Amino acid sequence: MLLSFAYELKIALPEHLSSTGRFQTMNKLLTVNTAWKEEAYFKMKDFLLKTYDYEASDLEIGGKGSNNKIWYRIYGKKNPVEEFGSVTNDEASFMLLCLLSDEEKVELLKNKNIDLSIGFKVPDSETDARFRCDIYYENNSIAGSFRKINHKLFPIESLGFPEPIIRRLHLNYEKRGLVLVTGITGSGKSSTLDSIIHMNNHESNGHIIIIGNPIEYIHKSVNCIIRHREIGEDTLSFKKGAIESLRQDPDIIVVGEMRDPDTMAVCIEITDSGHKTFSTMHTSSAVESIHRIVGEFNADEQDRIRNRLADVLTVIISQKLVPNTQNSLSLAKEILSVTPSVVAAIKNNNVNEIYQMISEGKKYGMITIEQDLYNLYKNGTITKETAVNYSNNKNRIMQLLQY
Repeated sequence: MLLSFAYELKIALPEHLSSTGRFQTMNKLLTVNTAWKEEAYFKMKDFLLKTYDYEASDLEIGGKGSNNKIWYRIYGKKNPVEEFGSVTNDEASFMLLCLLSDEEKVELLKNKNIDLSIGFKVPDSETDARFRCDIYYENNSIAGSFRKINHKLFPIESLGFPEPIIRRLHLNYEKRGLVLVTGITGSGKSSTLDSIIHMNNHESNGHIIIIGNPIEYIHKSVNCIIRHREIGEDTLSFKKGAIESLRQDPDIIVVGEMRDPDTMAVCIEITDSGHKTFSTMHTSSAVESIHRIVGEFNADEQDRIRNRLADVLTVIISQKLVPNTQNSLSLAKEILSVTPSVVAAIKNNNVNEIYQMISEGKKYGMITIEQDLYNLYKNGTITKETAVNYSNNKNRIMQLLQY
């Protein structure tokens, strides 16, 4: 047992209580036992701050699946940390409840899930530690998944984007256009977006509105005024937040994720109205991203969406974090810069031709994921096996590796 009052907690929770009834009783106990609440809160805080010591990106706690361990994802691999010993499901549930406000507990008990961000002061540091977290029911327990939000921004130059692409991301050079950053969960999409926002904040003058679920990195206004609007707290949805932003005199609108047809349509609409829009998707390539957007709409709408998307889309960055030879992670990316030929391919429903355009579009700053993986292999950053495993087109990567 981890908490000093674990035995008393066990006695206070009748065996017959399960799920919501058990959690409601826990909540009453932490309300009347402030010393318990304080100990549990600071213990959970310590676990989260350990992500910095371990250079971990994620933490998992609670639920039957955790096997009474605290799990950390370190350089892409998730493993239990034995030094913390055993954490009972009730202890984990109690600690997770201590992180939530009264309103957040009501939402958790009602919906059996809550998605939010939390922050702590870091000792001897001017910055806060922030985490994106999802707390949820799992097999009559409460479990928590936490993603560390990096408080260190990567300079745009460190991401390896060619100069023609950086100019297209920059408000000073292009005032409108839809830019998508895509990849699976944990591929660094948020970090890339934050680097782009940081560049514009320091090198251009304007108004940036960020709509997130939740808000992760908090940008301080420098040369741009930056507004942060969180779903549920400041606006009701990505769609409503994006529409509302049109009345707030923005230059750049950041929509955290395009996950449904309504949000996709409104991102196209706000870009078409003359704004620079950034968003993310869970897709692994530029071609897949275009197919996904068009495919989300009914067949009778697809021609219209295809034409409107072609008119507003400017850049797609599809990225992966791949294990390197230094036992950490490196960024591999595919970049599409929309040219007149790409516009024509989208409008004529010849999207599959775009991969070849990317592979031949180096002068525009374009690169396929296979070309970038090959470059990483060639300079010794990753192994040949990693290049093959993380490619989207196995035949193409094998052709490149044979040269």
